[in-house]
Amino acid sequence: QVHLVESGGGLVQAGGSLRLSCAASGRTFTGYTVAWFRQAPGKEREFVAANRWTGGTYGTPYYADSVKGRFTISRDNAKNAVDLQMNSLKPDDTGTYYCASGRPILSALRSAGIYTTWGQGTQVAVSS
Repeated sequence: QVHLVESGGGLVQAGGSLRLSCAASGRTFTGYTVAWFRQAPGKEREFVAANRWTGGTYGTPYYADSVKGRFTISRDNAKNAVDLQMNSLKPDDTGTYYCASGRPILSALRSAGIYTTWGQGTQVAVSS
Protein backbone atom coordinates (compact mmCIF):
# COMPACT_ATOMS: atom_id res chain seq x y z
CA GLN A 1 0.00 0.00 0.00
CA VAL A 2 1.38 3.41 -0.94
CA HIS A 3 1.97 6.05 1.71
CA LEU A 4 2.25 9.74 0.76
CA VAL A 5 4.01 12.38 2.84
CA GLU A 6 4.00 16.08 1.99
CA SER A 7 6.64 18.56 3.10
CA GLY A 8 7.82 22.09 2.38
CA GLY A 9 4.96 24.19 3.67
CA GLY A 10 5.47 27.34 5.70
CA LEU A 11 4.82 31.04 6.06
CA VAL A 12 5.81 33.35 3.23
CA GLN A 13 5.10 36.92 2.21
CA ALA A 14 3.01 37.69 -0.84
CA GLY A 15 5.15 37.48 -3.95
CA GLY A 16 7.39 34.84 -2.43
CA SER A 17 7.93 31.21 -3.34
CA LEU A 18 7.66 27.79 -1.76
CA ARG A 19 8.41 24.31 -3.03
CA LEU A 20 6.27 21.47 -1.77
CA SER A 21 7.25 17.85 -2.10
CA CYS A 22 5.18 14.67 -1.97
CA ALA A 23 7.20 11.55 -1.28
CA ALA A 24 5.79 8.10 -1.86
CA SER A 25 6.70 4.89 -0.11
CA GLY A 26 5.41 1.41 -0.77
CA ARG A 27 5.37 1.79 -4.53
CA THR A 28 6.36 4.27 -7.22
CA PHE A 29 4.04 6.79 -8.80
CA THR A 30 4.36 5.01 -12.15
CA GLY A 31 0.96 4.14 -13.51
CA TYR A 32 -0.90 6.59 -11.29
CA THR A 33 -2.01 10.15 -11.73
CA VAL A 34 -0.59 12.41 -9.05
CA ALA A 35 -2.33 15.62 -8.07
CA TRP A 36 -2.12 18.48 -5.63
CA PHE A 37 -5.22 19.85 -3.92
CA ARG A 38 -5.61 22.55 -1.31
CA GLN A 39 -8.16 23.46 1.28
CA ALA A 40 -8.58 26.85 2.88
CA PRO A 41 -10.35 27.17 6.25
CA GLY A 42 -14.09 26.93 5.79
CA LYS A 43 -13.83 26.03 2.12
CA GLU A 44 -13.99 22.86 0.09
CA ARG A 45 -10.90 21.07 -1.10
CA GLU A 46 -9.96 22.34 -4.54
CA PHE A 47 -7.82 21.09 -7.37
CA VAL A 48 -4.45 22.76 -7.92
CA ALA A 49 -2.40 20.70 -10.38
CA ALA A 50 -1.98 17.17 -11.70
CA ASN A 51 0.36 14.96 -13.66
CA ARG A 52 -1.94 12.51 -15.40
CA TRP A 53 -0.85 9.00 -16.29
CA THR A 54 -2.19 8.11 -19.70
CA GLY A 55 -1.10 5.82 -22.50
CA GLY A 56 1.85 4.49 -20.54
CA THR A 57 3.40 7.85 -19.72
CA TYR A 58 2.75 11.19 -18.07
CA GLY A 59 1.14 13.77 -20.31
CA THR A 60 1.05 17.53 -20.17
CA PRO A 61 0.38 18.79 -16.63
CA TYR A 62 -2.98 20.28 -15.73
CA TYR A 63 -3.44 23.36 -13.58
CA ALA A 64 -6.28 25.25 -11.99
CA ASP A 65 -6.79 28.60 -13.68
CA SER A 66 -6.00 30.37 -10.42
CA VAL A 67 -2.44 29.00 -10.34
CA LYS A 68 -1.60 28.68 -14.03
CA GLY A 69 1.65 30.44 -14.83
CA ARG A 70 2.68 30.58 -11.17
CA PHE A 71 2.78 26.93 -10.06
CA THR A 72 4.65 24.03 -11.65
CA ILE A 73 4.17 20.34 -10.91
CA SER A 74 7.11 18.06 -11.58
CA ARG A 75 8.31 14.55 -10.79
CA ASP A 76 11.60 13.59 -9.17
CA ASN A 77 11.90 9.93 -10.11
CA ALA A 78 15.14 9.50 -8.18
CA LYS A 79 13.37 10.48 -4.98
CA ASN A 80 10.02 8.92 -5.93
CA ALA A 81 8.48 12.30 -5.29
CA VAL A 82 6.26 14.86 -6.97
CA ASP A 83 7.01 18.52 -6.31
CA LEU A 84 4.92 21.65 -6.57
CA GLN A 85 6.91 24.82 -7.18
CA MET A 86 4.82 27.82 -6.16
CA ASN A 87 5.92 31.28 -7.26
CA SER A 88 4.34 34.71 -6.96
CA LEU A 89 2.29 33.52 -4.03
CA LYS A 90 -0.84 35.39 -3.04
CA PRO A 91 -2.79 35.46 0.24
CA ASP A 92 -5.53 33.50 -1.55
CA ASP A 93 -3.06 30.61 -1.91
CA THR A 94 -3.19 30.08 1.85
CA GLY A 95 -4.40 26.64 2.93
CA THR A 96 -3.46 23.06 3.59
CA TYR A 97 -1.95 21.42 0.54
CA TYR A 98 -2.48 17.73 -0.08
CA CYS A 99 -1.03 15.37 -2.64
CA ALA A 100 -3.09 12.50 -3.92
CA SER A 101 -2.74 9.61 -6.30
CA GLY A 102 -5.28 7.62 -8.22
CA ARG A 103 -6.48 6.69 -11.66
CA PRO A 104 -9.13 9.23 -12.62
CA ILE A 105 -10.46 9.53 -16.12
CA LEU A 106 -9.76 12.90 -17.69
CA SER A 107 -13.19 14.32 -16.94
CA ALA A 108 -12.74 13.53 -13.23
CA LEU A 109 -9.16 14.77 -12.93
CA ARG A 110 -10.17 17.72 -10.76
CA SER A 111 -12.49 15.74 -8.49
CA ALA A 112 -11.02 15.06 -5.06
CA GLY A 113 -13.38 12.16 -4.44
CA ILE A 114 -11.87 10.12 -7.25
CA TYR A 115 -8.39 9.89 -5.73
CA THR A 116 -7.78 6.86 -3.57
CA THR A 117 -4.63 7.78 -1.66
CA TRP A 118 -3.90 11.02 0.20
CA GLY A 119 -1.11 12.49 2.23
CA GLN A 120 -1.63 14.18 5.59
CA GLY A 121 -1.19 17.68 4.16
CA THR A 122 1.24 20.55 4.64
CA GLN A 123 0.21 24.07 5.58
CA VAL A 124 0.96 27.12 3.48
CA ALA A 125 0.32 30.62 4.78
CA VAL A 126 0.85 33.68 2.61
CA SER A 127 0.82 37.04 4.34
CA SER A 128 -0.09 40.28 2.59
